[in-house]
Amino acid sequence: MKIALAQLNYHIGNFTSNTEKIKANILRAKKEGAALVVFAELSVCGYPPKDFLEFPDFISRCLKSVDEIAAECIGIAAIVGAPAINPNVEGKNLFNAAYVLENGKIKSVHHKGLLPNYDVFDEYRYFEPAKGFQIAEIGGKKIALTVCEDLWDIEEDLMYTQWPMEVLIKQKPELMINIAASPFDYKHADSRRKVLKRNVEKYNLPLLYVQHAGAQTEIIFDGGSLALNSKGEIVSEMNYFAEDFRIYDTDEMENASTPAKIPEHSGISLIHDALVLGIKDYFSKMGFTKAILGLSGGIDSALVLVLAVRALGKENVLSVLMPSQFSSGHSVDDSIALCKNLDCSYEIIPIKDGFDTMQKTLLPVFKDAPFNTAEENIQARLRGIILMGIANKFGYILLNTTNKSEAAVGYGTLYGDMCGGISVLGDVYKMQVFEMCRWINSDKEIIPANILTKPPSAELRPGQKDSDSLPEYPILDKVLFEYIENRKGPKELVAMGFEKALVDRILKMVNSNEWKRAQMAPVLRVSPKAFGSGRRMPIVGSYLS
Repeated sequence: MKIALAQLNYHIGNFTSNTEKIKANILRAKKEGAALVVFAELSVCGYPPKDFLEFPDFISRCLKSVDEIAAECIGIAAIVGAPAINPNVEGKNLFNAAYVLENGKIKSVHHKGLLPNYDVFDEYRYFEPAKGFQIAEIGGKKIALTVCEDLWDIEEDLMYTQWPMEVLIKQKPELMINIAASPFDYKHADSRRKVLKRNVEKYNLPLLYVQHAGAQTEIIFDGGSLALNSKGEIVSEMNYFAEDFRIYDTDEMENASTPAKIPEHSGISLIHDALVLGIKDYFSKMGFTKAILGLSGGIDSALVLVLAVRALGKENVLSVLMPSQFSSGHSVDDSIALCKNLDCSYEIIPIKDGFDTMQKTLLPVFKDAPFNTAEENIQARLRGIILMGIANKFGYILLNTTNKSEAAVGYGTLYGDMCGGISVLGDVYKMQVFEMCRWINSDKEIIPANILTKPPSAELRPGQKDSDSLPEYPILDKVLFEYIENRKGPKELVAMGFEKALVDRILKMVNSNEWKRAQMAPVLRVSPKAFGSGRRMPIVGSYLS
């Protein structure tokens, strides 16, 4: 049986675009001789639709689109993902479903059984879990059709009390198909392959897996759809971070003489590609075209500029250099050199006059109080005002350049350097920023070497360095990673060898700055535990040893 996998970039709630894409790929699959074409989880409406699912009109449009797509399925069958109405009085109003479309109509509907309710997932808020599981019969072939999480509860630490494949395998299927919407993180590709391989080995069935490729605000989907034969060998892995379309012959999959060679993807290259896609889709799906950012001469803003140029094109990115009396000369020179390397536009707007004016304005209140963080924050907020003024005047969207280390410990100024429509590096630690910049420069120097070698500094007072008020980044990042990603508590961190005073200091900074992070721009998610919807912490919480 020839089966096409259509790995597409959907747009939440854009039924016209999603439906046309699906129909076009049905036509392509039919022309290329496929008997079945498979699309991803909730492909009709996009994932995650969140509270749109509470609008009856949204559900009606989903179902109307399914009918429209079904009408195209003459001489070919299709599987699409969409919500399905729960006809029962009990339970939630909706199921997360896979629709089998054939002969111009809906042939069968298969509900998702395992509803993730962790990290960025919140499916149990909207959906009722399946009450039963039936194989799909398409073209004379018995298919165990499941939706994303239905294949993931196969680890030793089981999260659920039912296992869809344990029911379906008793019905003697010949093939597994899983439609998914599985968000990217830098560990996920390996986990995905392992989980799918374990299913194949357990049930001795070939498997076709298709998922999304695109970004929805902060959540990024990396593609990488897979075909595995019944021996557990990967026959093919589809493109990463891009739409793709491939046809698989199930007989040829089984008779493949050698498994596919899967290219190695380093964590940093994956993060780079994910961030570029995240920026690109945020702008295109919101209808924006032009980005602006403050270029300080530091490594974070330098990296954001490179990513933005790669995502949007050099002609659509404006850098603004805003030196103060505390800025070093090389910060401006390094920034100009970077802009010239990228051949992109920049403006230089000094903030000294504005800062002097603010000091005079506040003198009756500040009197002879010594210079402290208040004056530092005024500079950051002046820069924010300048950037937002240009953005408003000319239709730019401001990119936030705060990295995860800074966001974690509150090393940023609200309404200043924390301004922005999207946080590009908010899930990338400082040491990862250095690593990515070195990776970008591996073939050719794009980011000037001086930006990578000088000590990090906010340059808001004479001789300032980040290490004046923060632990050195290599140590800070290790503690933050264990606390945030690995959820190690204060006693566990001390047991790992970190000094108690250091742990208490860092954790106090993290916990006491939750209120700042609650006001951050959406953070592009690239790690297993990012700030935002996947990390839900109390703002007034206290958790120290």
